[in-house]
Amino acid sequence: MNSIPLEYFLLVAALLFVIGAVGFLLRRNLLVLLMSIELMLNATNLTLVAYNRFRPENHAGQIFAFFVIAVAAAEAAVGLAIVLAFFRVRRTIRSDDADLLRN
Repeated sequence: MNSIPLEYFLLVAALLFVIGAVGFLLRRNLLVLLMSIELMLNATNLTLVAYNRFRPENHAGQIFAFFVIAVAAAEAAVGLAIVLAFFRVRRTIRSDDADLLRN
């Protein structure tokens, strides 16, 4: 019935999450930080849907993944608006310069 084992899905999700976490921790560009957060959320969605695939009697994983996608879309919209406002003020999108918004 299921040709791909659950462990493969979890391995890919863990790899995506680690790439997103490393990108979030090491990069200074605000757009890259937002993309790293999206990558971590997608890894979480992959885990939820993979578990749901192996337990088809309950659709809670897919429903929760749908809500995570909705939250990610809202986060992307608000995050891009903040980055755009920050760029208009400081002409840069480096996260190191974000402490200058206190002025």
